[in-house]
Amino acid sequence: MVGIVIVSHSSKVAEGIKDLALQMAAPGQCIIAAGGMADGGIGTDAFKIKDAIIAAESGDGVAVIVDLGSAVLSAELAIEMLATDQVNAKIADAPILEGAIAAAVDASIAKPLENVIIAAESARDLRKL
Repeated sequence: MVGIVIVSHSSKVAEGIKDLALQMAAPGQCIIAAGGMADGGIGTDAFKIKDAIIAAESGDGVAVIVDLGSAVLSAELAIEMLATDQVNAKIADAPILEGAIAAAVDASIAKPLENVIIAAESARDLRKL
């Protein structure tokens, strides 16, 4: 099953999105929140993200869902720190909440990483009204 890492500048936001996504996912779906700095402050930490990616990897890859611009930079750095043969992680260009839920649903029905990324990115087009 594809693992999912949620990266937000706020640990509370990342944990909340994780909780919502787990409600939509099958039991056993791995979703890890990697929000905030190591000291609990606001920001993103490439080392925390790297550790989350490693923990989420089950052999099927990891979808990384991010909130704001510097979260992308931190996630990219985290992926660069990993050996390419160690983990296949991709960042989705997706809204963090809707993208995480869409990714969790597809991941939990054993879709491959590419499909999980597409599902997350397709959430950009969801209309609310």
